[in-house]
Amino acid sequence: MKLYSIKKIMAKFNYPQKSNASGISDKEIIVRVLNGEKDLYAMIVRRYNERLYRVGASMIHDDAEIEDAMQTAYINAYENLGKFAFKAAFSTWLTKILINECILRLKKRRSYVFLNKEVAVNRDYREQTMDVQTPAVKMLNSELKIKLEEAIRQLPEKYRVVFVMREIENMTVAETQSCLNLTEVNVKVRLNRAKALLRNALSTYYNKEEIFHFHLSRCDRMVERVMNQIKKM
Repeated sequence: MKLYSIKKIMAKFNYPQKSNASGISDKEIIVRVLNGEKDLYAMIVRRYNERLYRVGASMIHDDAEIEDAMQTAYINAYENLGKFAFKAAFSTWLTKILINECILRLKKRRSYVFLNKEVAVNRDYREQTMDVQTPAVKMLNSELKIKLEEAIRQLPEKYRVVFVMREIENMTVAETQSCLNLTEVNVKVRLNRAKALLRNALSTYYNKEEIFHFHLSRCDRMVERVMNQIKKM
């Protein structure tokens, strides 16, 4: 079977920019939420579910925990909306909150693994979860898409996160470096390294929209979970 370079594969992508179907900007939603229209926050949740899930899935290999991290990130963002000064894009700020939550959860898990005598203390949490078949993987309905997602999962975390943010979520270099506290050079180096590691694993084209897809029913569930919690606040 003919192998294609990552560059050629990327050139074949036909991935339209996400549109703002509501016609309302993040800033307008936030201002109105701060003025008492809490229900509008559901638009924020629905707008960024896909991004947060994809970034979360690049760090954590357990769907239930990813959703918990997403919910926590949304609530933390809501509680701190008054402190958001619009000095950066709201989407970048929200993504950074999600990343910090994932890092915290990974640290807690690794501490648990170290303290649990039934588990070898020299075994990294990522190694334990690498082969877990999550619902996201099971939903993929073709051998190619399964192969691609697994190839992405096999990337070292520092390369995998940058690849998902830049190539799947279309985040800019500036957004990515801000979220990960990296230099512009490091973002570019890690992305190039990720592509090099994936090159031999990919044999044909893939559709980014179907990678780590957060389908509608799950999106609805996340909106309900977040808004139910906000209504109690």
